[in-house]
Amino acid sequence: MPNSASTTASHRIAIVDDHTLMREGMKMFIENLDGFACAWTAGDAQEALKNLESDLPTILVVDITLPGRNGLELIKDIRALYPDLPVLVVSMHDETLYAQRALKAGAKGYVMKDAPHGAFENALRRILSGGIALSEHMSETILLAFSSGANPGPDGAIHHLSDREFEVFQLIGEGRSTSQIAETLRISPKTVDVHKLKIRQKLKLTEGTSLTSFAIRWVEMRKLGKNAE
Repeated sequence: MPNSASTTASHRIAIVDDHTLMREGMKMFIENLDGFACAWTAGDAQEALKNLESDLPTILVVDITLPGRNGLELIKDIRALYPDLPVLVVSMHDETLYAQRALKAGAKGYVMKDAPHGAFENALRRILSGGIALSEHMSETILLAFSSGANPGPDGAIHHLSDREFEVFQLIGEGRSTSQIAETLRISPKTVDVHKLKIRQKLKLTEGTSLTSFAIRWVEMRKLGKNAE
């Protein structure tokens, strides 16, 4: 729920994350920053949109993996409903896999959850100044890709997966089972199977080609590519 005490701070930050400990940790960190306060927290997209109707924060911090409607879909909703509200993504997902998708959806920055606290603060302040907040590595990756005319997004047909399909694809690549993916995304196993079918079709995988093996190999190659740079 919106926090009336936060109205005295110059910069009010709202947090959308389905993990209570993460929400509370970010809230405590924000409350200890000079000039900042936590406006409210929410555990899913539906609760966040309801809070936004009555209390617009200065910046909205969003996780990608949320129950029901995921963070990327929420960002698109916010861009349509509140185009002037900047969004910062704070996620456990590798920035090389998701940062560009987040920016394309309308986010103003991307910080990984294992980044130092200073990176989170710097991202908030950079967005307040009108900038885009990315790690140095990700900024260079995107700038080099655009300067060379290459597509900075995921390669090949992976680029054509929807945000939810890509989320499922990455979880498959991490070795998650259908039931584990369903539990993580708070969707039914049947819905996961539908996403898997669509992924296979878009990637043009034959019946004899294992989606799991393909996804694991792709995720591992992306990680090796990142580390080799």
